[in-house]
Amino acid sequence: MENDTSDRFVHVRGANEHNLRSVDVDVPRDAMVAFTGVSGSGKSSLAFGTLYAEAQRRYFESVAPYARRLLQQVGAPHVQEITGLPPAVALQQRRGAPTSRSTVGTLTTLSNLLRMLYSRAGTYPPGAPRLEAEAFSPNTAAGACPHCHGLGVVHDVAEDLLVPDPSLSIREGAIAAWPGAWQGANLRSVVQGLGIDIDKPWRRLRKKDREWLLYTDEQPSVLIEPEEGRIDYGYYGKFWSARAHVMHVLADSKSDRMRERALRFVRSVPCPECEGSGLTPEALAVTFAGHSIAEINALPLTDVVRLLRPVAELSDAAAATESAGSGERTEVAVRICADVVARVEVLLDLGLGYLSLGRRSTTLSPGEAQRLRIATQLRSGLFGVVYVLDEPSAGLHPADAKPLLDVLDRLKAAGNSLFVVEHDMDVVRRADWVVDIGPGAGEGGGRVLYSGPVPGLEDVAESATSRYLFGRAEPFDHHPRTPKGWLRLDGVSRHNLHDVSVSVPLCVLTAVTGVSGSGKSTLVSQVLADVVRAQLAMAPEEDEEETGEAEVREISGVETFDRLVRVDQRPIGRTPRSNLATYTGMFDAVRKLYAGTDDARARGYTAGRFSFNVAEGRCETCQGEGFVAVELLFLPGTYAPCPACEGTRYNAETLEVTYRGKNIADVLAMSVDTAAEFLGDVPSAARSLDTLREVGLGYVRLGQPATELSGGEAQRIKLATELQRARRGHALYLLDEPTAGLHPADIALLLRQLHRLVDAGNTVVLVEHDLDTIATADWVIDLGPGGGDAGGRVIAAGPPAKIARSRRSATAPYLAPRLGRTS
Repeated sequence: MENDTSDRFVHVRGANEHNLRSVDVDVPRDAMVAFTGVSGSGKSSLAFGTLYAEAQRRYFESVAPYARRLLQQVGAPHVQEITGLPPAVALQQRRGAPTSRSTVGTLTTLSNLLRMLYSRAGTYPPGAPRLEAEAFSPNTAAGACPHCHGLGVVHDVAEDLLVPDPSLSIREGAIAAWPGAWQGANLRSVVQGLGIDIDKPWRRLRKKDREWLLYTDEQPSVLIEPEEGRIDYGYYGKFWSARAHVMHVLADSKSDRMRERALRFVRSVPCPECEGSGLTPEALAVTFAGHSIAEINALPLTDVVRLLRPVAELSDAAAATESAGSGERTEVAVRICADVVARVEVLLDLGLGYLSLGRRSTTLSPGEAQRLRIATQLRSGLFGVVYVLDEPSAGLHPADAKPLLDVLDRLKAAGNSLFVVEHDMDVVRRADWVVDIGPGAGEGGGRVLYSGPVPGLEDVAESATSRYLFGRAEPFDHHPRTPKGWLRLDGVSRHNLHDVSVSVPLCVLTAVTGVSGSGKSTLVSQVLADVVRAQLAMAPEEDEEETGEAEVREISGVETFDRLVRVDQRPIGRTPRSNLATYTGMFDAVRKLYAGTDDARARGYTAGRFSFNVAEGRCETCQGEGFVAVELLFLPGTYAPCPACEGTRYNAETLEVTYRGKNIADVLAMSVDTAAEFLGDVPSAARSLDTLREVGLGYVRLGQPATELSGGEAQRIKLATELQRARRGHALYLLDEPTAGLHPADIALLLRQLHRLVDAGNTVVLVEHDLDTIATADWVIDLGPGGGDAGGRVIAAGPPAKIARSRRSATAPYLAPRLGRTS
């Protein structure tokens, strides 16, 4: 087919990416096209895996071969032909960059402008030399604080960790950080020899002595006299303070166990030299509008605009007349400030005014990170481009969605095309065109059910999207429960929560709502989690962000919980070796099944033989990875299926053992739905598989690498793993936006499982924006009224019907129309 420039369509023929089955489809350019369908139906395979991948492949063909090594490629799509496709830019849902040095300022490039502003137009102390722009960055040798190397934090001991129980004496082990056994006895003898009472409770010792014991760098030697039953001879014992001992272990010990123990007494704290800014004293001494660059980086974006707007609005003439005076009102200052204000105003339009430029990207939600990228693109001035967006409304309160859609309209009006993968029916209604994929997920999907203007989808009976888009879906049948007690927190202070009091009902499902940045995740994922974790004496979870301690003046009702379960969207594993089968524990049952076959017993194979992580059973060429790296001259390295095992991960001998005609690799290649039939009579595997199907994951392959799973899929796998465990007692389940990335049909499945947990006697608290989910909650806690400093207060609390009547709640006007549908 010839590419006719007057034909305003992109034509796709024979797309077979992932589960797409020879898909032919035409989608318009210069329009907003919504790609819809249940989770796993093939939407992203068409939008990202086919259309974007092909646009990127064509671009790379125009790039010099050597330069291609520096670019991240997504691979050529499996498609016969695509015509009429313009250049494309992908704006995907991704977690914040995995480096602590990446911030909102670096993601948006606003940091570059601010550094130039301070370098060229800042107010310097008398006699101070002018600094280059790089001196205002903590990520450069010129700007990094020498004490913390630009990180802004240092790891140091804390007294409450070193001495968790100040009622104990030193003899009783008050200084928990000191070693045990002989070394600990030696230190106690040394302290006693120094004239400090080791039998007096720690809190009754002189403050001067307590601080010396914990923090001194002095190491006096004391003669220890022989002691009957312990030592037969005298010797000189050397003193180590608690801090010196911990730091010595962390720096020099080769024992992982000792290092792990020492880390229990260490906390990340702001660097005392740069007060957490990561900058040198010289850079911090330069000001603009009375603020150092660190202070501006800490301000909410709304305040940054308020601070810089007066300079940005100076006329050229006014700037010229003042250029001989303060550098802050020169033409350079005016131009840079005007650019910063214009860029930040786009972020304000997107509801991100509560963020600060210094906010770490690791703390951003995927939705926040994507909106930052959208704002950056809006300022880029590109036209004639296809923007492929992955659920831009995810993580947004309905009040924040309208400004986002207005920004997308501006991108389209600038002469661009928008291909949007979306589950929010309100966003789909705004589209010019809809491509609905389905009807089911995985092997049950992969077909284009409809491609055309939105109203036409109403007549497509087999479309799940049609039922929800046009109000034909069955409402969720739920009768609100009565709380069986309360967890009360008084005087909560953390981030933008300031002296807040909140009551969480027990044995019901509570939705915590509010606009983006109102404090929902702080309250649920941090404060509630910390309070219950402390009550249960649980260690912090692995990879948990360092967020500082919450202040809570008074707590009651926390003793009712026996367990805490956080079900978040963090990956179920960091490498392709981790997958759904291994995470849920189901693979153990499958390996035992194969080890129990006659063939395996005759060969002497144990269950370990059927693990791709064990040398005896795995393919040695790829070490059980299933693929090998291929280095190409002048081209980027790529991955290809292992030539020895053809991607199966196992050696030939292991694959000779079969069960019902299938080898172990065949089982890993099965979807959950297929495996549920194949292993239906294996109780330990069937229970896991049935639960995975109940949360809508029937389409996922058992061996699908963890790195290929979305955050929503990872969260549902964790929930399914928890549901399959026969647990008693009262558990608190905390979920942060569990419906993010889910089609309304999948949300209905998820809701049934969450209510099952409550019916079993547990308490479920979830941060949520989805209105249908909020409408089915037993209780709602609405935070606000705004985001950042304008939020952090409980605006309303009660059953959904009460929240819908609140005049102060930003959620109320959107919730009220939904209550009739779900009752």
